[in-house]
Amino acid sequence: MERAPPDGPLNASGALAGEAAAAAAAAGGARGFSAAWTAVLAALMALLIVATVLGNALVMLAFVADSSLRTQNNFFLLNLAISDFLVGAFCIPLYVPYVLTGRWTFGRGLCKLWLVVDYLLCTSSVFNIVLISYDRFLSVTRAVSYRAQQGDTRRAVQKMVLVWVLAFLLYGPAILSWEYLSGGSSIPDGHCYAEFFYNWYFLITASTLEFFTPFLSVTFFNLSIYLNIQRRTRVRLDGARDASGPELQPEAQPSPPPPGCWGCWHKGRGESLPLHRFRRAFTKLLCPHKLKIQPHGSLEHCWKKMKKKKTRL
Repeated sequence: MERAPPDGPLNASGALAGEAAAAAAAAGGARGFSAAWTAVLAALMALLIVATVLGNALVMLAFVADSSLRTQNNFFLLNLAISDFLVGAFCIPLYVPYVLTGRWTFGRGLCKLWLVVDYLLCTSSVFNIVLISYDRFLSVTRAVSYRAQQGDTRRAVQKMVLVWVLAFLLYGPAILSWEYLSGGSSIPDGHCYAEFFYNWYFLITASTLEFFTPFLSVTFFNLSIYLNIQRRTRVRLDGARDASGPELQPEAQPSPPPPGCWGCWHKGRGESLPLHRFRRAFTKLLCPHKLKIQPHGSLEHCWKKMKKKKTRL
């Protein structure tokens, strides 16, 4: 039995442009966009694709250009960048004509592939965020053992693979086998969405595993990091007061590391060391001549210099 196709976002990629599509549908009918709305939506989605692909490609190229970035915690950032890059390179481009025309014209085979890859990538992005938060939690609460494992990339790769396997198991088997287990497909011709779209039992279970559990986990990890840093800061300040006497000058008080740095503060530059390494890698990619002249030159200074050259021309 075929069901009427849903009007809202059909899967994870659809949520990226769902609000704009809903506004346009309210103005011109469901999926019946006017020429002006079609042009606006196409431009916005094209901009989203370019920003997603280029931004995450830059992160991936930074790992190739700078070997100092290849630490265990940065491998998890690389995993997240790969997921988001593929969303922008594969999932959103196929979704654009579908949301603009209201019809899927690429066939059932590509529809299945698109659904599997789309749910896989977006779920893996969520799980990667949880993994990054957990890794930062360990870097603060178990700093000694964490530093000893930084060179063990094998364990990092195992965790990355586990993220992809769990992300696939959450939706992949259901997308591929639902119509065979239920005795047939309920998707109308010219449409592409998961067979379980109307099964609330499956949706509630999957949403709990994909959203609510990761949300609570990330909240717990980051709150624990914040409380741990606050406790260490108080201990450090109390120790400084005891060593300096009852009156400690404000300028002599040690400043705590920012929460996003996890105690890794680059001396003399006022920025976190991981951020400094990424900025250096981006400078090496986008403005390589700058590093030859000034090894610690900033990326902003490089861009300003390039703009001045363009204005002179």
